[in-house]
Amino acid sequence: MEFIDYYKILEIDRNASADDIKKAYRKLARKYHPDLNPNDKEAENKFKQVNEANEVLSDPEKRKKYDQYGQDWKHAEEFERGGQRQSRPRGQQSSRAYSGHFTEEDFSDFFSSMFGGAASGGFQSSGREGVKYKGADYKAELHLKLSDVYKTHKQTLTVGGKNIRLTIQAGVEDGQTIKIKGYGGEGINGGPKGDLFISFVIKNDTDFVREGNDLHAKVSMDLYTAVLGGEITVPTMDGKVKLKLKPGTQNGTKVRLKGKGFPVYKEEGKFGDLYVTYQVEIPKALSEKEKELFMQLANIRNHGND
Repeated sequence: MEFIDYYKILEIDRNASADDIKKAYRKLARKYHPDLNPNDKEAENKFKQVNEANEVLSDPEKRKKYDQYGQDWKHAEEFERGGQRQSRPRGQQSSRAYSGHFTEEDFSDFFSSMFGGAASGGFQSSGREGVKYKGADYKAELHLKLSDVYKTHKQTLTVGGKNIRLTIQAGVEDGQTIKIKGYGGEGINGGPKGDLFISFVIKNDTDFVREGNDLHAKVSMDLYTAVLGGEITVPTMDGKVKLKLKPGTQNGTKVRLKGKGFPVYKEEGKFGDLYVTYQVEIPKALSEKEKELFMQLANIRNHGND
């Protein structure tokens, strides 16, 4: 096997930040986790390498040493003279480390000799004490209606054969993901359980359009009410309200009903606003009398009271 590059294992470049390393490790550890790849030897080896790479690169001091000596194995002798390699006689090292190729066993031997002991971040080779690993994370989707998430309520989910009683907070959004700690897969060697990530898929079953915490609605009114003014009934998520209209209300007029929108997630008693757009309906199929009256009105508007 050619020289194993920790950066290549984590699929990052040498200038990667600590956050980049953490994200790459979590992604790959999840991908190759034994729970998700049962009886897959190749995935198991990948999982070990990913954990060992993370053990080195996530520690600033170890990463510094690796950057200095790990890339050029011909400098291993100088590294040893500096007193930083510990366990093997020089002659034994030369048969492996100086060749430029080494086995999985050598990979871990280098790790142990360089940093003093086995990788606590996840590498476990034959004959070593088991290392604790967190269980696999589970992912699930919960399909709800918009009217369902207007109020806080409870749902029972079945995940991995277990029923979970879950409180759904009012105001949760479509695509939002929440984490339920400890409801994932079992840990390995006594490690902690994984977590459950629930993504919400919310279908709009109302006549409202939701934008964040605000709602938008269109309300129709007849021409006569728009012209003369009056009172109309407007629906909201928690019932109907009556609004007074001024004479001459124009088509497309928008009004805001403060606090009549959607509840703000995890902020009890706080709501967005409802924006209502008026749509004036033009009467159809006029009778002869109505046409006559409209013509009289048009003459008045055009010519005054002459």
